[in-house]
Amino acid sequence: MKPVTQTQLENAIKQFCGDQKTSGGVNYGSGHINDTYRIVLERGEGVPAEILILQRMNTEIFTEPILLMENIANVTGHLKKKIAENGGDPKRETLSIVYAQDGKPYYVDEAENFWRCYPFIADTISLDRAETTEDFYQSAVAFGNFQRLLSDFPAEQLHETIPHFHDTKARFEVFKKAVAEDICGRAAGVKEEIEFILAREDVANVFGDMQAKGELPLRVTHNDTKLNNVLMDSKTRKGLCVIDLDTVMPGLAMNDFGDSIRFGASTADEDEPDLSKVSCDMGLFEVYTKGFIEGCGGKLTEKEIELLPMGAKVMTYECGMRFFTDYLQGDTYFKIHREGQNLDRCRTQLKLVADMEKKWETMQEIVRKFK
Repeated sequence: MKPVTQTQLENAIKQFCGDQKTSGGVNYGSGHINDTYRIVLERGEGVPAEILILQRMNTEIFTEPILLMENIANVTGHLKKKIAENGGDPKRETLSIVYAQDGKPYYVDEAENFWRCYPFIADTISLDRAETTEDFYQSAVAFGNFQRLLSDFPAEQLHETIPHFHDTKARFEVFKKAVAEDICGRAAGVKEEIEFILAREDVANVFGDMQAKGELPLRVTHNDTKLNNVLMDSKTRKGLCVIDLDTVMPGLAMNDFGDSIRFGASTADEDEPDLSKVSCDMGLFEVYTKGFIEGCGGKLTEKEIELLPMGAKVMTYECGMRFFTDYLQGDTYFKIHREGQNLDRCRTQLKLVADMEKKWETMQEIVRKFK
């Protein structure tokens, strides 16, 4: 995407703020997908300023921005209703949409850039890494609560804005094709990884086969359940609001759980070259499992809870397979900052899968403890 011009930024601000006096329009946050700006609405003497978050959406990644914003509007509307019914604060506990002057939840400029705007939620923090186990627990409660509040939302009404996003079966076929084509001539040096992935085709198929038999309910899922997508109250350090709803789609509860474990319960960085440092921490697994099940508040089926360890394994396997596929295809999807980074990312995920297999009974025992 081309860089945002000052004129485009000013026009977008005007579309959401009208003639109100504003200052700011400065880059904000550490996100790598959308262009994000902090806008300050000046309210006059004695009146606190209001802060807005303005974003240009990345339409190269999110190719259906209108459908995406329709998903967000429907989900946040449902969440606000549920939060109010529970005596919470809808303005702080979920995102709110600032509508453009034409009443739409987005604005399209003359260069066909799509813009959106949210009120900034004050007195919150976002963490890239858990500083304590309590932080990890709070994120689990928040994502579980997200499942609970949306358990009666008809997931089939949401648009699948990124088709087959967590279709592990389909990703396995893409992986096999990448190995067969070997366009960069890299396959010969990574036979061990290829054999590891091929030997676990049953992991790629397990959830898809169960869905086909009607054994798993379709849920509203977040699909990017990293710690930094939970805003925490800066005073209480409690999980407050789930953000970054771009990938909210119909999906499986186990995948949301599993993606958190894949990232948050690992003892090493995602691209750690020294695999001896990589394992799935059972203490962190237990902390997250406890929080997630508590947050879900009885809304998951017994089968879904039983399959939470498999969710961790499937999502870790899928992510490793995606990193590996990208490595074979020339590092075209995931950004790399050094040669072989995607291969290192793949290897950490496969090491986690192998470690989970060794600890499988322990993982199942932990889940049974909190059923």
